[in-house]
Amino acid sequence: MRLVKAQGFGNDFLLVDAADVPAGADLVALARFVCERRRGIGADGLILFETRAPWASMRLLNADGSPSEVSGNGVRCLAAWIATTRDLRPGAVVEVATDAGPKRLELLARAGIEFTFCASMGQPERVERHALPVCGTTVDAITLRVGNPQCVVLGPVTSHRLHTIAAGLSSHPHFPEGANVELAAVEAPDRVRILIWERGVGPTESSGTGACAAAVAAIEFGGASRDLQVTSPGGTQRVEWRADGLYLTGTASVIAEIAWKGRLT
Repeated sequence: MRLVKAQGFGNDFLLVDAADVPAGADLVALARFVCERRRGIGADGLILFETRAPWASMRLLNADGSPSEVSGNGVRCLAAWIATTRDLRPGAVVEVATDAGPKRLELLARAGIEFTFCASMGQPERVERHALPVCGTTVDAITLRVGNPQCVVLGPVTSHRLHTIAAGLSSHPHFPEGANVELAAVEAPDRVRILIWERGVGPTESSGTGACAAAVAAIEFGGASRDLQVTSPGGTQRVEWRADGLYLTGTASVIAEIAWKGRLT
């Protein structure tokens, strides 16, 4: 079975054409096998896709095999693969159907294996504030959906808080489906810095939907502007909150095509 490895700011995914997956394959086990970083290929998630010009569809499984509705970096990685195979040029548009609805990506630039897209991510939903107990303290958490469940905590961005507060919130009873958690610091009206704990994965270098969620929290409750740069360990993405929804701009690169020789069931 052939897989494609792609990454966006260090948030990496394995892409596989759904038609190449044998009937009856255990997809949860497959995701765990291929995403395992020492005994597999290694990735934050597995994307099973179908393509039919001019659109594509995707189903995302996290590294632990659990489902996820959408990934901002993941849709961009799939779009980069489509742009590679179709030799798309700036100005081209890729439509990707996800479990969180369709995402429209405009190709802004390409340089070698790197593609820059602006993705329409839709409107944030259920933006609320909650006082949540975690790790022996109570935090002021901003919860919302950006296609998937998100929790943002404004304040200090430290590794200790990531591995305690953020990790604890990701599996908090308040989130029956789990949540992606971002620690976010508003450093200027147009700049936010984040650390991410993704459900089903753990710490990640970047998150597209996490950047969107952090931007919404910073705009609504942290005095940030509606056009800002969100920086994570993997790099900086642009998030715009326009009248018709969130727009996420960033890069994705196709790294390799791989012939998988491991277990499928």
